[in-house]
Amino acid sequence: MDDNFDKAAIAVIIVFGTLCVGGLMAANLAAHDRNGFLFALGSGFAAWIAGHAILFDLPRAYAVLVAIAVVMAVASTFAYTF
Repeated sequence: MDDNFDKAAIAVIIVFGTLCVGGLMAANLAAHDRNGFLFALGSGFAAWIAGHAILFDLPRAYAVLVAIAVVMAVASTFAYTF
């Protein structure tokens, strides 16, 4: 297995942080839903920090931050839909 964590960190930051959460942020802004927007913003921030946890070789912190990001993204989706 390749121990190059830089590529994985960049993938997490770009794919999760920008594409998925950026769409949630835009949808909540268009719907004028402040809570959903803030959940999406928090999710993107947690995913961004998770990318840095990979760079510093902190796998447990990475797992916790990704779990936080997923929970906040789901909360943003629920705030948008309900």
